[in-house]
Amino acid sequence: MSWQKEVDEIHRRRAMAKALGGADAVAKQHAQGRLTVRERIEKLVDPGSFRELGAMTGKAVYDENHNLVSVTPANAVIGTGRIDGRRVSIDGDDWTIRGGSSEATVSEKWIYSEIYAEEMRIPIIRLVESAGGSVKILDQNAGTKLPFYASWTSARMMGKIPIVGLALGPCAGLGAIKAAAAHYSVMVKGTSQVFAGGPPVVERGMGVKIDKEELGGSKVHTRESGVIGNEAATEDDAFAMARRFLSYLPQNVWELPPVIPCDDPVDRADDALIEIIPRDKRKVYNARKIVEMVFDKGSVFELTKGYGRSIITCFARLGGRPVGVITTDPMQYGGGMTKASAAKMEGFIDLCDTFHLPIVHLVDQPGTIVGPEAEKSGAVKGSVRVCMAIEQSQVPWCAVITRRCYGLAGSTFGRVQGLNLVYAWPSGRWGSIPVAGGAEAAFKKELDALDPEARAVRLEQIEAHFHHLESPFLTAERFRIPDIIDPRDTRAILNNWLDDAWRLLPAQLGPKGRTFRM
Repeated sequence: MSWQKEVDEIHRRRAMAKALGGADAVAKQHAQGRLTVRERIEKLVDPGSFRELGAMTGKAVYDENHNLVSVTPANAVIGTGRIDGRRVSIDGDDWTIRGGSSEATVSEKWIYSEIYAEEMRIPIIRLVESAGGSVKILDQNAGTKLPFYASWTSARMMGKIPIVGLALGPCAGLGAIKAAAAHYSVMVKGTSQVFAGGPPVVERGMGVKIDKEELGGSKVHTRESGVIGNEAATEDDAFAMARRFLSYLPQNVWELPPVIPCDDPVDRADDALIEIIPRDKRKVYNARKIVEMVFDKGSVFELTKGYGRSIITCFARLGGRPVGVITTDPMQYGGGMTKASAAKMEGFIDLCDTFHLPIVHLVDQPGTIVGPEAEKSGAVKGSVRVCMAIEQSQVPWCAVITRRCYGLAGSTFGRVQGLNLVYAWPSGRWGSIPVAGGAEAAFKKELDALDPEARAVRLEQIEAHFHHLESPFLTAERFRIPDIIDPRDTRAILNNWLDDAWRLLPAQLGPKGRTFRM
């Protein structure tokens, strides 16, 4: 009466699934410097926590007596696991079987892992390595199909649960979509490539011969296109990045972000803050040092570092509570807003707003970049979109003006509707246009009538007059800014603000009226 025979069959089929595409295919994968999908899962999740679904899915071969001879597994490995004790869903591509082709697998399987994540309200991590579509499927299906998956609710999911896309090898077509359509994406330097169509498609369609690294390597997508967020040195680094990213976020939009114990004093004051901003306006400084000094020690995690580099976006903590942090890098375009940095900032605001992370903006914004190339790129529209994203956001927002706040891009310092909480350091200066350059434009007719020597003297007089009017203390006298603070008090003030702001978050739980904008 025992069912042991059938149980043995379960184990036999699972053993076939664990063999992936076979020993030769696995050896080839390793020779190319890449792990197999099962090795990746073991390294990603807490030890022993992975529970697989659909292991027996695949193409079976039977003998004339209907006995199973072999099974070629579906080239998707799915299931659930834990990261730091918290549940996640996993969708992994298996390159050892037909290059992880999306057309060579059972699509219902990987989509099931995504539906599971959405309905169970847990994050999903995609381990992507897929050659995309294949014309060979036409013979199998005796025809073509429209390029979509009706049951894949990716857009809706973006507004509900954290999604991580790890590009761990070549990712073409659907593979590129799965990697990029995520709140956080990573690719591995030298072994990952992402593209809509690979080199053979490009050569046939455009007559351009190009290798896959030049076409879609990490340099292309983490620095130039912005398709992928971060670059990892190794697959292990990519897994560590994914784990750390998720550590700042709730499991879903119905929960609060996780708070961790913190022994860093909330009123810690770093003396270096009072002298980090140079008095000479032409000199730059290291903005990342300010972030490190203000927020909990060791808590800063920068996102999308290589793209839109004049804007810095990162997660950090204040008293163990996660927040989103935005500032500028004066070493890149002087910190000016480019089209790329605007897109980066817009996406980051949406990310924080979706998952209820209060936003701290350390403002040093000289304005939208100018010049022919800037205008052709649409930098102005990028700045406008950031303003719209800020006004549509609902999470608490606090701005601290550390140096400059000018022009259209300067208006992205925070929400202007409702409570507009903004502090300033004594080094702060703001206005519709900087005095340098602005004075020459306003007094052009007078200045052009003078000889060079007299012009220089007169311009210096005009600028000295307006520099006095730029004093932050004059703004504070009219309560056009709530307070000017000692830079060393910034951490204590932000922690005090967050005591109030954190209490507002429970009322904001649930999906927003819009989904996440890519």
